[in-house]
Amino acid sequence: MALPEGHPGLRLPPDGSGTARCPRFGEAPPRHVGQTGSVAARFLVVPQWQGSGSSRAMRLIDGAEAIQGDLPASATHVVEVPMEAGESLDTGVHRFSALVAIREAAMAELRALESPVVTIGGDCAADLASVQHAVSARPAGDVALVWLDAHGDLNDPTTSPSGAFHGMVLRALLGDAPEGLASTGAELVTPSNVILAGTRALDDGESAFVDASGIRVISVDDLADPESVVSAIEATGASAVYLHIDLDVLDPGTVAGIGFPEPFGIQPDQLSDVIRAVRRRFELAGAALTEFAPESLDAASADLAVILRVLGALTAPLPQAAP
Repeated sequence: MALPEGHPGLRLPPDGSGTARCPRFGEAPPRHVGQTGSVAARFLVVPQWQGSGSSRAMRLIDGAEAIQGDLPASATHVVEVPMEAGESLDTGVHRFSALVAIREAAMAELRALESPVVTIGGDCAADLASVQHAVSARPAGDVALVWLDAHGDLNDPTTSPSGAFHGMVLRALLGDAPEGLASTGAELVTPSNVILAGTRALDDGESAFVDASGIRVISVDDLADPESVVSAIEATGASAVYLHIDLDVLDPGTVAGIGFPEPFGIQPDQLSDVIRAVRRRFELAGAALTEFAPESLDAASADLAVILRVLGALTAPLPQAAP
């Protein structure tokens, strides 16, 4: 597959001429004039499907494995996800027991890794432990959580129309979920440190919660200016940021392997611009890319060009801002 210029390893001369050399993700490529620091990221692959409400949820395993194929083995760790669905155990969360076991396994891996960690899902709850770990590693309030997602993921078991945990994960990070999934103590995120970006499909209960809690929301139109996100993070007072990216934040015309597409999303270049603007201003505490569910291996290959551009924006050297 021909890799896009946004691939983190693609190195062209500053004028764009010449032959590209493409080391893999996580290698230490040479820098060019006009580039600044890269992120020495570790990758954690969590091919979790149990949080999804889709009848084709196991495609998420294929999606995670497809992305993993472009990551360096030396910097990549994989959480073994059970094939069993698990039981709800009267919690109102489908497959609750499996989700708790996966969270515990992911947390064990995270404790052995240097930050920042880029988590590769899996469903939208694949980075539950990753966010909790990143937040607990810093003083309270020091990490802003930017939730780049077409959906709010702010239901709880009493408001969820499906019982699927990928629609509750952000609420769990705020502490509202059954024990074993909910953040507690130093892991807790406060609503004032959460920013919904590109969100355009909220259930009634989620809308009510957003209004009551004062969570900041940045529309798709406002994301055309990356500084809208930078300003929102600055308003939290945080010095570091965690970027959660559900691929459905993108317009479905740009990537096909999405289980729950919503029309009128942002373009891949806009998403990359937002990521780079945030990285220029704040330390990256962690990130995640979730919900890649390709129909087939061929379909996965077609979408990987977009996905690699996004990963490149997260980890590649940054061009210096114009004076």
